Amino acid sequence: MKNEPLVMGIETSCDETGVGIVRGHELLADAVASSVDEHARFGGVVPEVASRAHLEAMVPTIRRALDDAGVGLADLDGIAVTAGPGLAGALMVGVGAAKAYSIATGVPIYGVNHLSAHIAVDTLENGPIPEPAIGLLVSGGHSSIMMVEDLAGKVTQLGASIDDAAGEAFDKVARLLGLPFPGGPYIDRAAKEGDRAYVEFPRGLSAAKDMQKHRYDFSFSGLKTAVARWIEARRADGEDVPVNDVAAAFQEAVCDVLTRKAILAAQEHGVETILLGGGVAANSRLRGLASERAEAAGLTLRYPRPKLCTDNGAMVAALGSHLVAAGVAPSQIDFPANSSMDVEIVSLANAL
Repeated sequence: MKNEPLVMGIETSCDETGVGIVRGHELLADAVASSVDEHARFGGVVPEVASRAHLEAMVPTIRRALDDAGVGLADLDGIAVTAGPGLAGALMVGVGAAKAYSIATGVPIYGVNHLSAHIAVDTLENGPIPEPAIGLLVSGGHSSIMMVEDLAGKVTQLGASIDDAAGEAFDKVARLLGLPFPGGPYIDRAAKEGDRAYVEFPRGLSAAKDMQKHRYDFSFSGLKTAVARWIEARRADGEDVPVNDVAAAFQEAVCDVLTRKAILAAQEHGVETILLGGGVAANSRLRGLASERAEAAGLTLRYPRPKLCTDNGAMVAALGSHLVAAGVAPSQIDFPANSSMDVEIVSLANAL
């Protein structure tokens, strides 16, 4: 609909320069420039490399998104940008660019939360979010269970990882198995040829005593260490490591805990819908197991296509469009990029 908000979203929290353009719930453009290949030889994201890549890619990616959408800057009703959390230098590139375009055009600017944007992207494929809903957000930097009462302003964290995020554990275990970076897609691929029951790896924070204090929290550091010790013992005995089987058993341990705790949160809070998002939400086993368990519990599971699970500008634009439509005030032009932004802040207008 022409009268729905037209918003450009800019995402630079890590190694993806993403620019998306959304009208209402309709995705018009999703342009991404990734620097992942530049980080692969280091086995992880190098913040300085990511920041420089964002600087080089920003203007061309914005131009490509505008061309793909067939709109101009003057047509926009808002510019949304990830203000945090994320890598400080990378965030500053995106925030600085968004401010420059806002000042030059007079278009209102919205500094938004990266995690809330991962929730909002679901609207581009599945329509408005039933509220309240439970969000299971799983990425390289965050593993969280969120209560979404109002996507325009009230998102509460019920639980989170107390050490390694799930995506971080995937990268570390992939390195142990000799698989490339980023580890998630390679472990997913290897696991399809493996036996999920080959090794019974630990399920962190799932014992009765842990469930009292960390009911909806996650811990993957112990799992990563268990995999490392198992591999070390195997090699010390002069035996080969069955990569596919270990990948499948590790992946099963992660997905088992994530889905069980998300289902539990929905049941105990009387919520009927679970939203799955974040880069690890592209994992085929996580999607499959979450679907099975949600159906068995009589719950509705929603998730976007894999391309929209990873970091992108479309998710930022989707959240921006929602904020504009809800009448949320734009951010002041002097808002900061905040690498440790509180996960419960949806947009900086709400925090002022």
